[in-house]
Order: sequence, then C-alpha cells, then structure tokens
Amino acid sequence: MTEIIQRDGTWAFDGDTVRITPGLHRSVPLFRQTYGEIAVPLEAVSSVVLEPERRRGRLRLRLREGADPLLQATGGRLPDAADPYRLTVDADRTGVAEYIAEEIRRALLLDRIPKEPAKAYLLPGPPVPVSVRSSDGTVSFDGTRVRIDWADTSERVKRATGPRVITMGDLVQVEWLPNSGHEDGLLRFVTRETVYSKLPPEKDPYALDLWGSVRRDLLTALVATAVTARLPHPSTDTAHDTSAHQPLPAPAVPPASEHHDVLLRRLRELGRLHRDGVLTDEEFAMTKAVVLRGF
Repeated sequence: MTEIIQRDGTWAFDGDTVRITPGLHRSVPLFRQTYGEIAVPLEAVSSVVLEPERRRGRLRLRLREGADPLLQATGGRLPDAADPYRLTVDADRTGVAEYIAEEIRRALLLDRIPKEPAKAYLLPGPPVPVSVRSSDGTVSFDGTRVRIDWADTSERVKRATGPRVITMGDLVQVEWLPNSGHEDGLLRFVTRETVYSKLPPEKDPYALDLWGSVRRDLLTALVATAVTARLPHPSTDTAHDTSAHQPLPAPAVPPASEHHDVLLRRLRELGRLHRDGVLTDEEFAMTKAVVLRGF
C-alpha cells in the first residue's frame, strides 16, 4: 500500500485500486466533499502525472474515455478545484507523490491496461437517492425517477406546470453546464418528447436554470452523474464518438407525423398557459417561436 496524505485529500494505492478521499479542510470545494471517497479501479486509469507548480505540485489521474459517468456527465467542465482526480501536493511531499505515481504507472504496464475507450462504466457514480437544492429548484433522483420541485424564484411558466417527474424510460440524455458566475449554467433532462422542441432553460420545465450560488449549483452535477450512470453507455451506439467530452446521442428522428404531434401538444400547452395568464404576450411569443422552429 502506498499513500500520500495532504490537506487537499488522500490518495492510496494497493495495486488494484486508487482510493481518493477528499480533505476536510475548508479550502476543499463543497462538490468534492459531497461526492466523497472514490475507488478508481486500475482498469479505469489511463495515466497519472505529477505536474510541477510554483512551490508545490499537482497529481493528476487521467481516466479512460467512457470509464467514469462523472466525466461523461460533466464533459470535462468541472472547475479545476472541484476535479476529484487532482491532488495539490506540498513542495516537501513531491517525492512521495512521484513515488505513488510511478507505482500506478508500473501497475498499468504489468496489468496491460488498455488505453482504448471503455465499453461500460467502470465507476458507479454517486449513490442514490440524491437530492440537490439549486437556484431554480430542488432536483431529486431515486434511481428510477427524476423529480423537479420549482423554487419561488423560478419562472412562472415552470411553477404553473407544477412538480415535474421523469422516469428513466422517458429519458434520452442529460445536459449539464456549470454556473461559472459569469454565465448561467443548466441541468436539462431531455426526454423523447422534448428532444425536438428545446426551450430556453429559464422557460423549459425539464431544465434547471443555474444562476445563483456557484458553489451550490455545482452540486447538480451529482444528479447529472447518477442519472448518466443508469442511461445506456455511449459505446452502445457504434456511430457515436465515445469521448467523455461529448453528450449522449439523440434518438433516431421519428416519422414526421409523430414529430408534429409532439410539437402541436407543446403549442396547445403554451396556448393554455397564455390564456390562463401564466405567460405574458412576450413570453408566449418567444416560447412559441422556439417550438415552431422545430417544424
């Protein structure tokens, strides 16, 4: 067993698994603390490097494409500080860091771990049930259903539709973008019915518009990852690029009549919300234009 303990966290390697435990110091981001300990099997590892930095170093574990639902869901867009596969190393511990990195490299060679994309997820993602309160509402996932309960500050069109419940059978893909503090983020659940008529996230009752606390909104990646881990692996579509930085593919386009039926139902729903006074004339015109572009 080789191990390095830092304020940022702990890495331990026993020849088969890299066990990553986040540090408890207040400087460790909330996302890493909440995600918790990660056991990375050696077969999921692509490489490991020690990157020198001023007065310190940084261990970085690189995983095989398609091995981790977290990387698949976030597409490499997690802020550096929130990346659980990075460890900040004090200057006087870089020798230990290089030793553990060399042990992992040696094991990769001895076990002949392939560098090709994985055909299935080799990490499980966060446990369920998981629930996160964001700036736009609370999103929960129990392993079979996603539920969204809107906040008082959500757009009226969302609050008027009430809580949204989405079953795994209806889900096509999950889209996630972080709230950077300069640009809003989103967590969108694309269903078989909504894949053709996407609305802006602030109007979409299947999407959380992430505009508030960057620290807390980042936790929505937990739900995105838990759902992604239970969707078909991207390798099941042979025509799809399995890069962890690409979203999951959309389904084949249905017959034109079915496609139009979906859009017409959406238009009728918008018309009802407009008549009931939930949508203003401007809001109705904007969302109607988005739907009509799908025809």
